[in-house]
Amino acid sequence: MALFAALISVLACSPVSEPHQSNAYQAGAPGIGDADFPTDGNGGYDVSHYGLAIDYTPATKHLQGVTTVQASATEGLSSFNLDLAGLRVREVSVDGSSATFTHKGNELTVTPAAPIDKQDRFTVKVVYDGTPQPAKDSANLGTYGFIPTADGAFVASEPNGSKTWFPSNDHPADKATFDFAITVPAGVTALANGELTGRPTTTDGKTTFNWSERHPMATYLATATVGKFQLRQGASPGGIPTVAAVDPKFASVLDKLYTESGRITDYWSTVFGPYPFSSTGGVVDDYSAGYALENQTKPLYGGFDPDEMIMAHELAHQWFGDSLSIKRWKDLWLNEGFATYSEWLWSEHMGKRTADEIFKTVHARPAGDPIWSYPPGQAKPGDLFNESVYTRGAMALHALRKAIGDPTFFKLLKTWTARHRYGNVTTKDFVDLSEQLSGKNLDPLFDAWLFQPHRPA
Repeated sequence: MALFAALISVLACSPVSEPHQSNAYQAGAPGIGDADFPTDGNGGYDVSHYGLAIDYTPATKHLQGVTTVQASATEGLSSFNLDLAGLRVREVSVDGSSATFTHKGNELTVTPAAPIDKQDRFTVKVVYDGTPQPAKDSANLGTYGFIPTADGAFVASEPNGSKTWFPSNDHPADKATFDFAITVPAGVTALANGELTGRPTTTDGKTTFNWSERHPMATYLATATVGKFQLRQGASPGGIPTVAAVDPKFASVLDKLYTESGRITDYWSTVFGPYPFSSTGGVVDDYSAGYALENQTKPLYGGFDPDEMIMAHELAHQWFGDSLSIKRWKDLWLNEGFATYSEWLWSEHMGKRTADEIFKTVHARPAGDPIWSYPPGQAKPGDLFNESVYTRGAMALHALRKAIGDPTFFKLLKTWTARHRYGNVTTKDFVDLSEQLSGKNLDPLFDAWLFQPHRPA
């Protein structure tokens, strides 16, 4: 009897292993919750790191990829989605065990062998291949994503083109660190975000470049631009490592790109606060994209010689858009309005037109100009990169500067970048901080400049 009682006592104190309860798990949402882009990103998990291994052959435009995604579940998951378009998925595993999957359109739905508990960390491995199909925006952007070129690829993915070359949670609300291993034919260079880790290695006529971006990054800022490039590497006068790369067609631009990228980054560090990343620079490729993109640490210029104003814009994005990323695309003015106003600040710094002169020139446009009918504080999904988001967004900042004075305004910029470094932000966050530092009710100012469909007084 004593032995029986002791056995009961041991069993009573022992943890009981319970099987997974089906009602505790659900399929992760196929969108992250952005009402304007309902299928972008995915729900149910947060990504912490991407490991991308890509083998790309320019002659055939064929890409072979293995992407490893490290994530944490924010709810119990019976299945979850990744964004991937135009490529064939060969196999998927979760935590080393084979997983079943379906791939329809842009959605790769993964069902792991066992459900995933809330807060559990898990690792997904996706093996895939095919010919990348770039995305298109008919309104004002054109072609974006992974774009094959004669000697490689031009990779600029804003707003949602990362799914054209790797599976991901493709929305800026879910940022992660990245490692890249990009294999290309010998003689071709592969450029990605962050810094090179070790020397490129060549075997059997192919060279692998390993890059690492250890600071959180939105998926649309990731790049794997490939081609024949001339490089210059060193450091800015302020000591920030700098990498400039140009297609041979733009060889005469290399020294300017290197020098000005470093000089501008150093200056912005005095205006916006410490540079948030470990290197700066830029890339000029021989692809006539008609735009530039602020790829983290390496702005990309599509087929043109960028002037100082464009470089000032893209490098300001390293703070506004890259370090501080938006939670929803409707707040895009927090990226583009700030970068455009940075152009005006650069003009002031160089002794050219003042920000106030530029502001007054734009404000003199007639009341019927289309810029006034588009409120920049609510960027439209079908016309995301409208001029108003850029220019009227910049005007909102200048109106704020005049209302609160230079000392408070420039303190605000540094406080904004420091408080939300590597995070995600909203318009409300900026309005609240502006009012906190100025001690003023600024709702009427922001409402007039960001949300009303007419020219503010």
